[in-house]
Amino acid sequence: MSQSLNKQVKDEEGKDMLLGTINKTGLTQAPFNEWFDKNYKDYAVNDKIVKQLKDSLNQYTIKAFLGTWCGDSKREVPHFYSVLETADFPMNQLEVIALDHADTAYKKGPNGEEKGLNIHRVPTFIFYKNGEEVNRIVEFPNETLERDMLKIVNQERYYPHYYVANTLFNFIEKNSLEDLKKSEPNFLATFLEYSEGSKELNTLGNVFYYDKQFDKAAYVFDLNAKLFPNRHIVYTSLGKLEFETKNYAEALKNYYQSLSLFPDDANALEMIEKIKAADKESKR
Repeated sequence: MSQSLNKQVKDEEGKDMLLGTINKTGLTQAPFNEWFDKNYKDYAVNDKIVKQLKDSLNQYTIKAFLGTWCGDSKREVPHFYSVLETADFPMNQLEVIALDHADTAYKKGPNGEEKGLNIHRVPTFIFYKNGEEVNRIVEFPNETLERDMLKIVNQERYYPHYYVANTLFNFIEKNSLEDLKKSEPNFLATFLEYSEGSKELNTLGNVFYYDKQFDKAAYVFDLNAKLFPNRHIVYTSLGKLEFETKNYAEALKNYYQSLSLFPDDANALEMIEKIKAADKESKR
């Protein structure tokens, strides 16, 4: 399916966003220029490091995923453009995709541009050489964009943020659900050390959930609950999944568990009433 460049649409709240393939021209048009121009101009590029990386960087192609609704994208994407332009990077080697954030298209492009690429956080900058992914920067750099990019183009050891989500996504894509369950003890033994908190896998689970891959979402949400049994968010995610799949008893159990940890959770209170009504209706 073909699409126009720099397509501007309204999101569910009526706010402007870009969707699909875009370039700098789209980002410098209103209303996006309000944040792009400022963050682009305010970023002080480390010229010394750019000189070290520019020749190697030009041998790469880059695929960038962002959300014009996302605070991290608003900060990092203008900085990224500033670094690339200082490095005289050929812009025909850069592909930029703006993603949606509606529940029905959670972190998706209009033509499935994100499919199979493990896009669970934005921005994500993927670096390719000879058609193969070498590494990526996820959401924000470990040090600075320039220093992270230098490590990537020199193919030094570099781990992007959200190591646990990245590792689990890749394992899920290559293995059966049965194999995943067999590997769970290993995940539980190692993931907590490297996790960036309960929201890391919660976001990954939501990617599967909104894509209606409920088996995968259930595995991720359940694993997250075992890693973080004292965080209410893990139970609200399990609850919404059980509700979506009409397993009302388990849905209630999880929302009540969320309330036991966070009694002021208005969403849980609302969902409990909704689940009770749906369960009653289903028994008529």
